[in-house]
Amino acid sequence: MITGGDTAAPGTALLIAAAPVGKGRLIDASSVLPALAAVPPSALTGTPAATVIELADPLDPQTVLTRIRATAAAEGPLFLYIAGQLQLDRKQRLLHLGLARTTPTTMRYTALPWHWLASETAIRPPGTTTVVVDLVADAEAWQHVASQGLALGRGIRLYGRVAPAPQRRGAAAPDYLKACAAIWRSGARPDLAALHEQAAARAGGDEALLLTAGTPAAGQQVAAMWRPATQVANASSPTTQVAAVPSPVTQVAATRQATTPRDATAQALPSPDDPHPAILAAAQAGRHSEAAAAAAAWEQQELRTHGPGSVQAIHWLEVRADLARLARDPGLSCQLWMAAAEARLTRRQAPDDPDVEGAVDRAHHQWEQIRDLPRARALAPSLVRLRRSVPGRQRGALQVLQRRLESLHSGRPA
Repeated sequence: MITGGDTAAPGTALLIAAAPVGKGRLIDASSVLPALAAVPPSALTGTPAATVIELADPLDPQTVLTRIRATAAAEGPLFLYIAGQLQLDRKQRLLHLGLARTTPTTMRYTALPWHWLASETAIRPPGTTTVVVDLVADAEAWQHVASQGLALGRGIRLYGRVAPAPQRRGAAAPDYLKACAAIWRSGARPDLAALHEQAAARAGGDEALLLTAGTPAAGQQVAAMWRPATQVANASSPTTQVAAVPSPVTQVAATRQATTPRDATAQALPSPDDPHPAILAAAQAGRHSEAAAAAAAWEQQELRTHGPGSVQAIHWLEVRADLARLARDPGLSCQLWMAAAEARLTRRQAPDDPDVEGAVDRAHHQWEQIRDLPRARALAPSLVRLRRSVPGRQRGALQVLQRRLESLHSGRPA
């Protein structure tokens, strides 16, 4: 913690430098950390007092997610500086940030899904989060980013560049972030837009895509705006923009079936101001990070309007759970459905309430789909506790759960 004389909430800067080791490494991401470490912490956050956290070549996506989640919960401005390598999951067509143990065949288990980052930052108040990236993308990720952009939630400022994999052998350098550090070390303190332009000019690279997205107006969700590196993008003339999300709804009518996992995003009755169709359309089009970020932003809006534990906030928690299912992330979906069930029980809804039973049934169903055994084992104790409180209408559900858990620990098939 770097302390200052100001009584305002300190800012937080999270520096992430991540890339696979070995021949799969396209960028020497960690080489930027000494340059950023030499920058006064206040320059990284724009606040007199600042907390700076570094993650150098992390191994486990859950570790990175936990750190992002912890910093996202902090008060005050949040700045994420990310140097790394983008890769595309061929099966799910989802972008991932490669970590130290990531390979093309293990990406789904060893890399950080980009939509996790989008979801965790989207719940923060609009205008309090800035993400600055210096990324290199492999061939498939490059095509994906060039055509669809690099989405984050509404109210998040996004600056930086994405470059294609270097044609020559060897890893690229995070020259954009190094240029930012050099400008700060010179004593200059330009605003973010000016810093972006100066750093992009110093870093060079005609093939790189530059992005800049300021804080959008209320009721909008904006993805990255793209131009070639020779013409910096401008938020006022986007080439890639996701559908606008209308003003918040105050009441959602939904029906659910207790035992069959269904699409929560499609259950709300439509209205002219209903955001569900746009969110569902984004998810069905494969833009899972955009859909998850929008749902998280609506959940945050309902939390501010109606408070924690409100039926409105719980509904959006359930929408997020179902969006994780559509993104084929059963671990996250299970976790969110369990949180929804716990929230309903905290509201003193009965264990045999159809909404409570439905949430637990869906959590159980998603847990059964998890192929990451450590993740399944980690979620199992909470699910077992819920199943004991909410046995549901399927006979023997708890016994089935316990048998599969035993098989996970023994290594024998269930």
